[in-house]
Amino acid sequence: MLNLDLILIFIGLLIMIVGVLIGVAFLTLLERKVLGYIQIRKGPNKVGFMGILQPFSDAIKLFTKEQTYPMFSNYYSYYFSPVISFMLSMMIWMLIPYYFNMISFNLGILFFLSCTSLGVYTVMIAGWSSNSNYALLGGLRAVAQTISYEVSLALILLSSVIMIMDFNLIMYFNYQLMVWFMILPFPLGLCWFSSMLAETNRTPFDFAEGESELVSGFNIEYSSGGFALIFLAEYSSILFMSMLFVMIFMGGFNLNFLFYLKLTFISFMFIWVRGTLPRHRYDKLMYLAWKSYLPISLNFLIFFLGLKIIFL
Repeated sequence: MLNLDLILIFIGLLIMIVGVLIGVAFLTLLERKVLGYIQIRKGPNKVGFMGILQPFSDAIKLFTKEQTYPMFSNYYSYYFSPVISFMLSMMIWMLIPYYFNMISFNLGILFFLSCTSLGVYTVMIAGWSSNSNYALLGGLRAVAQTISYEVSLALILLSSVIMIMDFNLIMYFNYQLMVWFMILPFPLGLCWFSSMLAETNRTPFDFAEGESELVSGFNIEYSSGGFALIFLAEYSSILFMSMLFVMIFMGGFNLNFLFYLKLTFISFMFIWVRGTLPRHRYDKLMYLAWKSYLPISLNFLIFFLGLKIIFL
């Protein structure tokens, strides 16, 4: 019986990973289409019906290209850091409070924070092991940025945890039946959204890939499969962050059409921001994290603690 349960969990996880990868494929297509229309052009429209098969042809092209690696790179860490990065971004998806034969995490939020903290190391090692100055600079920038915004991210999460007094993500649905958590701490929701942008290295915070000065950032020496894995890890974390936003601030996890609509809207916001805003200056990014978001999230944390004490 136990073996059968384990096999069912394993099959379920496989189905989930395939689903996430297909979701990532269509998220890249959505991004290219939306950016195309923002810039008054078509975007991919040749492969398949209106370019719908473009992500799959891109994936086949990337994975069948020749794998090159720099002569003086640290080969093993260079080779395995994209793989570990991809594995970590897939592991985070186990947090979803499934309704059938899956794992339910009582400490889901702590697991999420642990996995995102580990993601910093893969970027750092990818940048360092390439043995390129551009890659190293990109990696260092990404690490400083991610660590800075993780602080405010954790504090905002802590505020919501204090409201429900549980680390399990399925509880958010029960507590948001009447009103979304977005309504009362609205500034906190905005802080969370821009912290998500910084955490996933997206415009206007994409300093890890500052094309104007660092060519392509920490992934400059990667080609074919390694580059594709870094790309997949980035976009699956974008998708997961969008889902986490919906679960914490916009009504919790509920398998209906509205939930997927909200998820798509938040993912669209990532793309919309990319098509609209220019890149910030690096010192402005750091000031924003330490001088704006940290005080706001700390004040909200104290406010929610006070509310909890009053109503207990």
